[in-house]
Amino acid sequence: MELLDPTAELNPEGRLPRARPKSVFGKTVGLLDIAKPKGDIFIDRIEDLLKQKGAKTVRYRKPTFTRVAPIELTQQIAAECDLVLEALAD
Repeated sequence: MELLDPTAELNPEGRLPRARPKSVFGKTVGLLDIAKPKGDIFIDRIEDLLKQKGAKTVRYRKPTFTRVAPIELTQQIAAECDLVLEALAD
């Protein structure tokens, strides 16, 4: 699998995905709600499933879905979490 970074459309940068963890047990998983309608409903369900697997969850929310997350928020998530899931919903 190859991922493309969409931030530079004229010259997208190819990236290899990071290896997935074998388990989420004992991991801190950040759940980022991008502030679209019903994203919280999706995150609620994912949070329940992660907790059943032994993960600790921390929830975050962007101020608005129309802009990228503030750098302070992304730095906080990176400092506090082992993994992050971003909720895209409508």
